[in-house]
Amino acid sequence: MQTMSNILSLAIWVPVAFGILLLAAGRQDNPGAARWIALVGSIAGFLVTIPLMTDFDTTTAAMQFVEKAPWIERFNVTYHLGVDGISMWFVPLTAFITVIVVLAGWEVIEDRPHQYFGAFLILSGLMIGVFAALDGMLFYVFFEATLIPMYIIIGVWGGPRRVYAAFKFFLYTLLGSLLMLVALIFLYYKSGGSFSILDWHKLPLGATPQALLFGAFFAAFAVKVPMFPVHTWLPDVHVEAPTGGSAVLAAIMLKLGCYGFLRFMLPIVPDASHEFAPLVITLSLIGVIYIGLVAMVQGDMKKLVAYSSIAHMGFVTLGFFIFNELGVVGGLVQMIAHGFVSGAMFLSIGVLYDRVHSREIASYGGVVNTMPKFAAFALLFSMANCGLPGTAGFVGEWMVILGAVQYDFLIGALAATALIFGAAYTLWMYKRVYFGDVTNDDVRGLSDINAREFLILAVLAAAVLWMGIQPKPFTDVMHVSVTELLKHVAQSKLN
Repeated sequence: MQTMSNILSLAIWVPVAFGILLLAAGRQDNPGAARWIALVGSIAGFLVTIPLMTDFDTTTAAMQFVEKAPWIERFNVTYHLGVDGISMWFVPLTAFITVIVVLAGWEVIEDRPHQYFGAFLILSGLMIGVFAALDGMLFYVFFEATLIPMYIIIGVWGGPRRVYAAFKFFLYTLLGSLLMLVALIFLYYKSGGSFSILDWHKLPLGATPQALLFGAFFAAFAVKVPMFPVHTWLPDVHVEAPTGGSAVLAAIMLKLGCYGFLRFMLPIVPDASHEFAPLVITLSLIGVIYIGLVAMVQGDMKKLVAYSSIAHMGFVTLGFFIFNELGVVGGLVQMIAHGFVSGAMFLSIGVLYDRVHSREIASYGGVVNTMPKFAAFALLFSMANCGLPGTAGFVGEWMVILGAVQYDFLIGALAATALIFGAAYTLWMYKRVYFGDVTNDDVRGLSDINAREFLILAVLAAAVLWMGIQPKPFTDVMHVSVTELLKHVAQSKLN
């Protein structure tokens, strides 16, 4: 285990501090100051995460960059942080996406920019807290607190039905989480008064408690992913959320649920995880296939990409519950890749929406004629969304399919159909929006991306290609921790 350091605290509290500063200085007459404070805060938040990537020891499954201090001593709640190979990459990914979102909203957000950027910076710190927390109550506080800034972002800067979408988002995710709170309190008493997640991993639990705990955790995390059939809140939220909100929701917030499966469900209730694996695999395959078909009939670009996100998350949960290394590592790689690709897809839709103020596919056609540079970036991101080899979208899906084939050939074959559906709905959307003749005056009057938009898309394109061509830095970090987790799950089954 590494020596104590404060890198994770800095990663959490630097963006939160800048966010609070923005809220405190919330004057409407100086939007430029809000943008620059937000940019400095987000870049500082990303810079403090760099040591995680450069100093991480890939040879151990132990927690690294650990911090521990008393918090609520009466109930033995501690401020306990640390990352392993499963969680490490999500800290810099969250900070990176925050920088991108601040740049994306630079000229677009004219109404209350201090509050808008402040909410995003606070949200960034809270999400990093979820990935770093090793105390169950600390995890729960961060997990629930992320709802507040996202609720405000959707409800204030969203579309015409923003209040409905914000309420739906809040209620769906809160109801599932209340069951998780009951599970955490049960584990606290069962472990003799400890909220340490690592202690809970060692608890000998009977079949009935495991089944009940599985149900409670599944309710919280499946809604957050979201899995079929509790996925209906996501398309509504994506359609109404501002572009930055959609990008963060798809790139990071959906991953909080996936992460919960690996940090809580598999290690704490391994027998129940094996017992209910067929159910999770079935729901994942329905998500991959049925939701892929639903995406094909969407006329709204944001809704199409939202359904596409649900299908891609189905790959993640499928990979986790086939209990082999290819599947679990593939699921983790898919989570990171989806962060780059879906974030880029939503930001690309935002570029068009800012100019034409329509998300309908039918409102476009022939965009490549007026925005050739932008169309080239959009093509790369669309191909990555299809799972084209050489892009980030391919690596995780391919590993999950290979792992699924090892587990059961039929499951692997069914999962592979997602690549066909993904290509169908993504290329169909691209063809209708970008190719062909210019059919209306809105498209005829479009101007190509400016330097700021070019920078955002170029950085995301580099990330998508880097991860697609050289995934080894990502998989090397995960390998030892995933092996140790699977060994723990397998031993429990044998016992």
